Amino acid sequence: MPVATLKMLTLDSSDASRDAAFWHAVLGWDIAHDADGYAMLTGPDHALGFGTLPDHEAPGWPNEHGSKQFHLDLAVDDLDAAAQQCVDLGATLPDEQPGETWRVLLDPSGHPFCLTQAANW
Repeated sequence: MPVATLKMLTLDSSDASRDAAFWHAVLGWDIAHDADGYAMLTGPDHALGFGTLPDHEAPGWPNEHGSKQFHLDLAVDDLDAAAQQCVDLGATLPDEQPGETWRVLLDPSGHPFCLTQAANW
């Protein structure tokens, strides 16, 4: 029996409203809250929160020191098309990539996230 159930992941951000709008467009989740430096999306089973920190520093990619701490893996049907859509929404596609089956992107606050083929899941 588990001790707890994950309900929300919260990311530090340089602009919570901007990041909520970005992830709303990428995931299609509803923006449940957006005020006073905090925003939250609600998905089918989980929530994704964003808290603005005035001195937020992006974790950086590539990250040889392991200080990125976590990242989101998102399943997509077409890697190139999904990567371009994310870039159009405000993500950055760095030159450094881990191979042909993944695309690492950076959200508007610099958090790395990965796109991978849905068929591989």
